[in-house]
Amino acid sequence: QLTMETHYTKHHAAYTNNLNAAVEKDSTLAGKSIEEILSNLEAIKDEGLRTTIRNNGGGYVNHNLYFSTLSPNPATAPTGALLNQIKEQYKSLEGLQEELAKQAAGRFGSGWAFLVAFKDGSLKVVNTPNQDTPLMDKGGGTPILGIDVWEHAYYLKYKNLRAEYIKAFFKALDWKLVELNYQKVAY
Repeated sequence: QLTMETHYTKHHAAYTNNLNAAVEKDSTLAGKSIEEILSNLEAIKDEGLRTTIRNNGGGYVNHNLYFSTLSPNPATAPTGALLNQIKEQYKSLEGLQEELAKQAAGRFGSGWAFLVAFKDGSLKVVNTPNQDTPLMDKGGGTPILGIDVWEHAYYLKYKNLRAEYIKAFFKALDWKLVELNYQKVAY
């Protein structure tokens, strides 16, 4: 409880506030979605502002995704097209979860592991450093699930046991919500 409360009310709130303050400094960003801004970071000429938006914008979208797929009463498996694609590419849901856990546990230092979807329905598991998001990578797809492996996500409860946190993450992950994200991207 304390971890999630601190994570949301302190860390996520700081990313949100810092991002809003940074975007206000560049009038060319007015009216653009955060996804559009992050996918075109090179258009921000001021290097310091670009870095601030990269870090805080990434933190904002990554945490929005993270919190939007967790539930106290989660659907424990996807269905339909997402499940079919998972089976095609990873043989089973367990196979996908093993790959996600491997990418999350293997991320040196702070960062994220993502399940990314593409318009053709295909999936890819990636990890990124810091608050980077696949949205920053041209052709990188759209993240539909994200595992936060910054220490603030788990240290209060799990200390240095990142693998235990990752196991617990899957117990709170609502696959129905991930499936809704997939449907917005694929086909």
